[in-house]
Amino acid sequence: MPAPTSSLRCLVVDDDPLSVQIVTNCIANTPFLTAVGTYDNALAASEQLRAQPVDLLFLDVEMPLMSGLDLLSTLQNPPLVILITSSKEYAVEAFEYDVVDYLVKPISYARFLKAAQKALELFEDATESTAPSTANAASTDPDFTFVKVDTKLVKVLFNDVCYVEALGDYVHIVMPHSKLIVYSTMKAVEEKFPGAMFVRAHRSFIVNLKRVQAIEDNTITIDNKQIPIGQTYLREVLQRLNKF
Repeated sequence: MPAPTSSLRCLVVDDDPLSVQIVTNCIANTPFLTAVGTYDNALAASEQLRAQPVDLLFLDVEMPLMSGLDLLSTLQNPPLVILITSSKEYAVEAFEYDVVDYLVKPISYARFLKAAQKALELFEDATESTAPSTANAASTDPDFTFVKVDTKLVKVLFNDVCYVEALGDYVHIVMPHSKLIVYSTMKAVEEKFPGAMFVRAHRSFIVNLKRVQAIEDNTITIDNKQIPIGQTYLREVLQRLNKF
């Protein structure tokens, strides 16, 4: 991974003092993270987040009065979130909130670093997607690209693409009547596909703005496919759809 250009401002919210100490120590040993505060309850953290947003939230699920998931449901524009808990039972519910990762106590630094690197990649991707770009929007851009499928190069017409979905180390380029499975990252797809036509809607989805049929409850509909909009990308998606 290339060296990060900036440090992610992190807030730790956990009612377990030992867990707070472990997480803050991990942050201190990670060059691209900076701790800006800790809270032992979600209510106080909620007020702080509204007053001073952060880039990354390390959030305990199980806390009295207000759980970590309860806190997430109250935030209009939550930061990137890494959940922390002593139980795996919340995993499915947690990812419905579009969290970056899910750490189970006791936390090792290796596992912490893996989650933090995912957060950094998402943060940099979101930053790049909102930066002005003239290259992708230029009228001289071609209307197609080539992607490698197994051992051959396949021509892809941008107008034909409905959306791109990340699945593990591969991406699925989905068209109305076919699908290509390509060994690639979402960042590489974003660089190939014209920014004037496509937008990142979720860490796992890039959508063709021309193909969007409806948007409701933070969900995009394309050819009867329900695509979630991640909180990190919501504002950009809405702005792009309004201008399209």
